Amino acid sequence: MLYLRDAWAQSARVNALRDPIRLIPLLFAGAIAVGTILLSLPFATVEGVRAPFLVAFFTSTSAVAVTGLIVVDTPTYWSGFGQGVILLLFQIGGFGIMTSATLFGLMAGRGFGLRDRMATQIERSRLEKHDAVTALRLILAITIAVEAVVALVLTARLFVRYHESFGEALWHGVFHSVSAFNNAGFSSYSDSVMGFQNDPLILGPIMIAVVITALGFPVIQDVRTNGFVWRRWSLHTKITVAGTFALLTFGFAAILAMEWHNPETLGPMGWGAKILNAAFHSVMPRTAGFNSVNVGGFHDETLMTNFFLMFIGGGSAGTAGGIKVTTFFVLFAIVLTEVLGRKDSGLFQRRFGREVERQALAVTVLSAALIFASTTYIASISSIPLDDILFECISAFSTVGLSTGITADLPPSALLVLVMLMFVGRVGTITVATALALGGRARPYRYPQENPIVG
Repeated sequence: MLYLRDAWAQSARVNALRDPIRLIPLLFAGAIAVGTILLSLPFATVEGVRAPFLVAFFTSTSAVAVTGLIVVDTPTYWSGFGQGVILLLFQIGGFGIMTSATLFGLMAGRGFGLRDRMATQIERSRLEKHDAVTALRLILAITIAVEAVVALVLTARLFVRYHESFGEALWHGVFHSVSAFNNAGFSSYSDSVMGFQNDPLILGPIMIAVVITALGFPVIQDVRTNGFVWRRWSLHTKITVAGTFALLTFGFAAILAMEWHNPETLGPMGWGAKILNAAFHSVMPRTAGFNSVNVGGFHDETLMTNFFLMFIGGGSAGTAGGIKVTTFFVLFAIVLTEVLGRKDSGLFQRRFGREVERQALAVTVLSAALIFASTTYIASISSIPLDDILFECISAFSTVGLSTGITADLPPSALLVLVMLMFVGRVGTITVATALALGGRARPYRYPQENPIVG
């Protein structure tokens, strides 16, 4: 009997190693379920009545998925308990995705294919325990440090400049710090941060916290280990940092130029505030979701720019959503390689493996297909303009949280579609694809090759 028990335990450990990525969707679903139950309690709302199930479910999913889309006004609908639950949920969601993505990266390894790496670990009967513990400790330390510093700055500013009581300033400071670090986009103010559009000491710390975690933990760890020495960085870090800088610069220039004279957004501001808010809104579509101006007042061309930035998102193994910066630039390098007639694709004097190219293509196509199908369905059941629906779907899938103001007006079935988009966007298409891949077996044969006409 003892032998059978030991054999079962060993088998369970092997199965967990062989297929650990399947746990991630279940853990996130469990967190959403618990959050829904807590937000359904009567004392979670200001009025002391139970929130409708869809409202609690949507809000819980948005918080765990660190998205920020809302169907009710956070500070006026949810009580202090309810807001505390929301804060806890997006803290769990942000920390959970950073740790799970980082641990998965450790298991996958750099020099091995995923399946080979798993097999190697099974033979060793270990799972890089030292590396995993070190990574978790560093993630926790960075989380606490950044959130504490940003919360301190925001609290002091709200207390001194805006004359909030210390308790109110502390609550708003902590709430926005945790929300920004986890790229959640939830705000304890009804107008998000529009009341601070002229204050760099409020918008600045929020932007910094968003950018840090949008880079992803592997980049943070690489910079911590190798300093700011470009030649010592990994290819992943180089692509993420350079790509982030390029996208932020593009977003800033585009938004500033397109909205400079728009009376509903940057138009009435002085040139300093225009620059500040254009910079702020070049960061937010990357996955954060705060807004300092009325997003619904953006010109169509600005919304298109936001489509592009939201779909790409931020860095891998961080709190950002989207297809990720590295995915986009891998595809860009592939296209450039074909245009130039080269054999191998790559960047920064390094070439990509075929597995990475296929992975980037699969993630992008699956993501675009899901957004297209969701937008089409919602457009078929509502009279809301198509561009607003598309914006909402991309925002949900990329866990951004920006909205043109249509969320609360959507029918229940459309809200459920957004819930699905937020969940898939947070868990990640690559997580789902990897889970499916791990369950498959390689065929012992190959079909004859024949090339169809392309283009």
